[in-house]
Amino acid sequence: MNRHIEKLKKQLVEIAEVVNSFQSEAVQVRVVDRLLDEIMETERVETEGSEIFNKRGRRPRGENDDEQSLTVQRRKKPGATKVLNQLLSSDFFRTPHSISSIAEYCKDKFDSDFKTSELSGILLKLAKENKLRRERSNEHNRFEYVGV
Repeated sequence: MNRHIEKLKKQLVEIAEVVNSFQSEAVQVRVVDRLLDEIMETERVETEGSEIFNKRGRRPRGENDDEQSLTVQRRKKPGATKVLNQLLSSDFFRTPHSISSIAEYCKDKFDSDFKTSELSGILLKLAKENKLRRERSNEHNRFEYVGV
């Protein structure tokens, strides 16, 4: 574990200049969060792969794993942009939705646990492209998104 922390520290030092070039602290946090997620995912995949395959990259003989469950584990879930575009093409945005309600809907219907920070940038982009309308809710004093 200590070895992983030292490796992580080294990687953070390498990216510090790029991250610090952003003026907004919120953007800096999002960049670092995304990078850490990618690093952790890469390391998780590498450790899983070393257990499943032998030195030649082939599965050891005699192992009877359920092929279907392995395929499901390897299948990557759709990203936030893809899910939001699917919602855009459906009738979901006929009624206004807050970012948190969109995130909850994605979790329920797509089994995708998106943070609101992941969705906010994409929703803002869709609003600027006039695919969605962004309105401030008088009730909750939060932005809501509705189809154009």
